[in-house]
This record gives sequence, structure tokens and C-alpha cells, in this order.
Amino acid sequence: MTTTQDNSSSTQDGAAPRPLADGQVSEKEARQVAEAAREAAWDRPSFGKELFLGRFRLDLIDPWPRSDPADDARAEEFLTALRSYLASEVDGGAIERDARIPDDVFHGLARLGAFGMKIDRKYGGLGLSNLHYCRALMLAGSVSPAIGALLSAHQSIGVPQPLKMFGTTEQKERFLPRLAAGEVSAFLLTEPDVGSDPARLATTATPTADGTGYRLDGVKLWATNGTVATLLVVMARVPAGEGRRGGITAFVVDGDAEGITVERRNAFVGLRGLENSLTRFHDVFVPKENVIGGEGKGLKIALTTLNTGRLSLPAMCVGAGKWSLNVAREWAADRVQWGRPVGEHEAVAKKLAFIAATTYGMETMLDLCCLLADDDRNDIRIEAALVKLYASEMAWTIGDELIQIRGGRGYETADSLAARGERPAAVEQILRDLRINRIFEGSTEIMHLLIAREAVDAHLSVAGDIIDPDAGPVRKARAGARAGAFYAKWLPTLAVGAGQRPGAYAEFGPLAGHLRHVERTSRKLARSTFYAMSRWQGKMERKQAFLGRVVDIGAELFAISAVCVRATAERDTRPENIELADLFCRQARVRIDQLFTGLWDNTDSVDVAAARRILDGRYAALEEGVITPPADAPWVARWTPGPSTAEDVRRRIPPVS
Repeated sequence: MTTTQDNSSSTQDGAAPRPLADGQVSEKEARQVAEAAREAAWDRPSFGKELFLGRFRLDLIDPWPRSDPADDARAEEFLTALRSYLASEVDGGAIERDARIPDDVFHGLARLGAFGMKIDRKYGGLGLSNLHYCRALMLAGSVSPAIGALLSAHQSIGVPQPLKMFGTTEQKERFLPRLAAGEVSAFLLTEPDVGSDPARLATTATPTADGTGYRLDGVKLWATNGTVATLLVVMARVPAGEGRRGGITAFVVDGDAEGITVERRNAFVGLRGLENSLTRFHDVFVPKENVIGGEGKGLKIALTTLNTGRLSLPAMCVGAGKWSLNVAREWAADRVQWGRPVGEHEAVAKKLAFIAATTYGMETMLDLCCLLADDDRNDIRIEAALVKLYASEMAWTIGDELIQIRGGRGYETADSLAARGERPAAVEQILRDLRINRIFEGSTEIMHLLIAREAVDAHLSVAGDIIDPDAGPVRKARAGARAGAFYAKWLPTLAVGAGQRPGAYAEFGPLAGHLRHVERTSRKLARSTFYAMSRWQGKMERKQAFLGRVVDIGAELFAISAVCVRATAERDTRPENIELADLFCRQARVRIDQLFTGLWDNTDSVDVAAARRILDGRYAALEEGVITPPADAPWVARWTPGPSTAEDVRRRIPPVS
């Protein structure tokens, strides 16, 4: 496809169109940029992809993957040291009160090697697997979620991961030892008016006349670690020109380069210790040797990096689930009301069961994704996105239920509890800290669309031109032939399967019925998706509520599959997990039934029509009777190129004395 505006360049391979003067691009152009940046090929098998096609490929996750024993031993030594340090030297309450991670904590983490967990040992890092890295983040986040975010943003989306996957040997040798030793990195993509729509990216990287590098100009918002980072990954738009493809490009930028100003440290409802910045670049020189992967590859690098980088966020959600389960269990057993411990009352018992089962489900999904990523034989782009989506939503619900179990004490701060001699369980803080996970690294709404796009990729590959208004008669005819051949083979497979045989999956014992349910339901989901595509065709992409439910069903099916395989593999060493797996599956199946009902019995079209009237101001009278926020400032602040007029608020961690 090509763009339609005269001011746009080609969107091939992520070379995005230039925004108009007001920062806007057309909807079509925005979608073309996103499509060009995604990984198009499926070179390795994907359990998630097959599941959405109605193919229950249990062989891709069973037997349960195993980690390398040598890696386990090395990692356990580090995790033991990390646990000891966090428990004895880090005061999470002080970080929350002061909204600042102390310098000595940076030093302590650096001495342990925590800033190099994912960096190869030949560059001075620990070379941990994804599994052990995520377990380290769980530990860190349980003491201070701000520390978990610091380490995650530094390694999962900061400089180490993009260089590991796309960097040159020279770049790795130059930057990775510094980062492994304790320097902090950050990732800068978002701008004041650019979030999930990178086609509007306005930061520019203009090639210098002598060909030695680029000049960066622009403003970046919400850069986690931005105030303390000494090395940055910056996404900027290189203009196309003679012999130059241009496009959005990734650069490694020295955080202390001339022309960089950290204008603000942003403050949030949670993660109070987070060092998050508004950063301006004015005529900042970046040598050409600092380009990662080549011009125009920036968005593809960002998305590919996130395939495994997204695993860090659910790791902290799992840690929050474990922490919440501990508090809920001990409190519900100790607190007596109406003559019985509150945990024995059904209203609270259901919440305890949900927290325990869901924590087990989240942890199992995460461990499976990590193990699949570590063996590198599977494509986990769908699975990693599913666990990020699922864990962020479920952890938020867990935090909310925990507050309800704790009652008034759940709404009270840890310091206030401690002041009158009670255990300082920071329940209200964990809820505040968890909320951002539904937005970080792709909001729930964006994740639904991203996963849905991958889930229907097989259909678009064979039949996309049929519904493409820009496709001519020849392309449509070819697509029709491809689609006919594909669906003639595929549709009959959705009619019957192993899930209809009473004895199928008998090796899974008491969990076999749940796997039969997954097999049947995956085919039902594929049939529903196919019917919707046939019904709505090109309008399908606007049926976001429908697509969201499809994705949520897929997430539940993935989770059920994972817990059944894991619990069966561990039945000799952890027999109680069979009970947890069964509990989780029963709860998940209830949620699946509700989601299927919602596919066709909903108020989606009515809601959309109502939203149009709301936006038009038809119901504005409903807003009367309150004092609303002042209207003397824009909702999104505009920025203009040029040198900064603000004080530089960057923070530099002093070297270890």
C-alpha cells in the first residue's frame, strides 16, 4: 500500500510519513506505519497463533520446558545474594516517602551485578535467562516497585536489549560493559503528542553535511529512568533524501551530550520513586556509529525488542500477586468477625480463591513464556503480549480485592498503620503501583488490537486483498483463489477434534477435562472469528470491543493450557498444584462463557452511537452542578523546536567511593 498525502514519504519498512504542521497524519497512514513495523514472517512455531486458528498444538508446550541446570545454579547464587541485600539494606517505605531511590541503593545493586542481569557475561554482565531475570524483578519489586521498574526499563527496553538483538559487535563492546557495571539506560519513544501512534513522531535526526552523524531535535515524554540515565535509546525521524531511505531510526545517545536538557521529573499516582523525565534535544550530535540496525528500522527494533521485553512487566505483576496472597491469607485467618475468621465467610473466601488461583495462573503463563523465549525455538510474540495483557489486568483486580479484604486498613497507608502499632502492610500503595501496568508498554486497548492483528494474520495473508479498497481486480482475483484454497482445507478442521473424545488427554488425569475444553473452545473461537470477518470484512478493524473479547478468550485458553501442563509435570513434587490448576481452570471457564456471550449479546453499537452524541455535547447538561478543571490550558501541551529555557533537573549518581 502507498500513502495518499503529498507530504508523505513511503511507509515501506517503517519509513513513516512526515506529520503535517499540526502533527497529524491520516488514519490510513498511521495504520500503514504500524503494519510496516510489525514482524511479518512466522519462521518458528507459535502456540498462541495456532490456538487462535483453532489448532490446539499442545505438543508445543508439553512436555513442560526445562531450564539449563548450570544456568539455574549460577542464577540461584545471584538471587540469594539479591534477596539478602534487598531484605537487609533497602527500605521500600523510605523510597515511597521520599519519592527517591537513594544513591547507595544504586551502588548496592551495581555491586551485585543487577544492572547487567540480561547482558552477556563476555561484556561483564550476568547473562541470566529470561526466567531468572524475571524472578529477580519479582524480588526487587516486592520490596520497592520503583526498583523493579528501574531495572526493567534499563534492561528490557533500554540500551542492553536492542543492542543484544540488533547491535554491532563494536556497539556492544563500547556500551554494554558500562551498563553492566551500573550505568543506567532509558528508552525514549513517546512524545508530548505521540503515544501509541508512532506515525506522528516529530523528533528529527538530520544527517550532518560531512556525513559523520546526525543532529537530534525534539522533545520526549515519560522516559522511565530519564533523569538518571547516562545512555539513551532515542527514536527519531531521519528525513528521506538522495540515496537515503530515512524513516524512524533508533540511536544510542550519550545522556550527557551537549544540547540535552532534562526539563522535568514527572510525578505519578504510584511508583513514586520512578525517575521519569521530560527531555529536550536541541542540535544534539550523534555519531553515525550509534545507529542501531540501520535507518528506518527503529519501530521494528522497538516492537521486536518488546517481544521478550514485555515479560518484565508481568514478572512484577506476579510478584504483586504473591505479596497480596500472603497478606490476604494471614489477615483473613487472623481477623475474626461474627465469631469466625473473615476468610471463612463465603464473600471473602471467594476473593481468597481468586487471588490464589490467579496468581498461580499468572506465574505459570510467565514461566512458560520465559522458558519458550530462552530455548529460542518458538515465536512468542503472541504469548508474551497475552501474558502482559492478562497479568496487568488480573493483578489490578487482585490489588482491588485485597483492599476489600483488608477493609478500612486496606485504604490506610503503611506509615499510619505502623504509627498505632499494626503491621505496616502497604496495600493502598500496591494498588497505586499496579495501575500503571495497564498502560505501560502498550495499554490494554492497544494490546487487544496488537494481539488481534497477529491472531488474524493467516486470514489477512490469504484474503486481505479481498477487503482492501485499494486492491485492484487482479489482486482481488488472486486473493480469492488463495482464500478458496486455504479455507477449503482449514474450515473442515474446525468441525471435530480431540476435545470431543471423552478419553482424550487422559495422561493429564483430573485436568484432562479442562484440556478437552480448550481444544473445543479454540475451534469455537476460530469459527466465531471467521464468521465475524465474513460479516464485517473491512469494517472488522473497527470492531474493537469484539476483538478485545476474542483476545481475552485466547488469553484464558492459553492460561488453562499452561497450568494443566505445569501442574501435571510437577504432580510428584508439588501435588497441591493440581488443586490450584483445577481451581484456576474452573474460574477461567466461567470467564470464557461470559466472554463468548458478550461476542454477540452486547451494547457495543449502542455505546458507540452514544459516544458520538457525548462528544457532540448533547448530554453536557449532565456535567452541571460541579466545579470542573480549569480550561485555561490545553489537554496536550505543544512544544516548539529550540534550546531549552528550563532548568536541567537530571540526577547523576556519584561513583562508588
